[in-house]
Amino acid sequence: MVVVKTKKELLSELNNIDSSIALGLVPTMGALHQGHASLIKKAVSENQKVVVSIFVNPTQFNNKEDLVKYPKTLDADINLISAISKEIIVFVPEVSELYPKQVKTKIYHFDGLDKVMEGEFRDNHFNGVGTIVEALLNLIKPTRAYFGEKDYQQLRIIQKLVEIQQIPVEIIGCEIVREKHGLAMSSRNERLSKKIRQKAEFIYETLKTAKQKFGTESVLDVKEWVVKQFNDNIDFQLEYFEITDVNTLTPIIKKNTNTKQRAFIAVYAEEVRLIDNIALN
Repeated sequence: MVVVKTKKELLSELNNIDSSIALGLVPTMGALHQGHASLIKKAVSENQKVVVSIFVNPTQFNNKEDLVKYPKTLDADINLISAISKEIIVFVPEVSELYPKQVKTKIYHFDGLDKVMEGEFRDNHFNGVGTIVEALLNLIKPTRAYFGEKDYQQLRIIQKLVEIQQIPVEIIGCEIVREKHGLAMSSRNERLSKKIRQKAEFIYETLKTAKQKFGTESVLDVKEWVVKQFNDNIDFQLEYFEITDVNTLTPIIKKNTNTKQRAFIAVYAEEVRLIDNIALN
């Protein structure tokens, strides 16, 4: 396995690869877990060569404390990647490599995909995501790039980014990987106490019951039920629960059997922010 830290070293490795083979990219911010592993395994199975990037991108953190607290576990990350395949190129750049002049965010127009849910509560977050993803795609020029559905809104925005910037890459969404109690895997989970981490199955259980209710009850009734569940649970504070059209991410008022809908949730537990989502139909 090759670990490179500069764009020059990365391009040197990529130039040795036959341009006719499929190249996969898995962008990460490190602190890798089995959710990341599933993305890497899928990329390895579908491409002849794979690049995994590890870069904590400063422009997508609207909360500086979150940036400071973001876990850095490079040795463990490299061991996890190596256990999957020793043929992977791991790109671990410093901030100055990807932001050589200044740490600056590009401004995008994502047709409203960035204005709801995460976009409402995390100002400028998706411009930061778009800035780094566009830079990586243009640098590495992969055939396919892999992103998890836990960040489903991010996935849709990256699909839109590729469309508006006309970047020739296939964006692959991968299913959410969960801990045994149902909590969606996230690097943030490591900041939870053992007790709350086990109790956090409450989030996914609430989503599953909301999905059942969605089949027979109105959108408003489902949303009110979810709010009540969190009002009655002192361990978790609900930031938002939303039901949207899958493609536009527009919140819906009434169900439409001709389109697909998805439920999204953001919750605080012990000051750690957790997100999750579930397909409703």
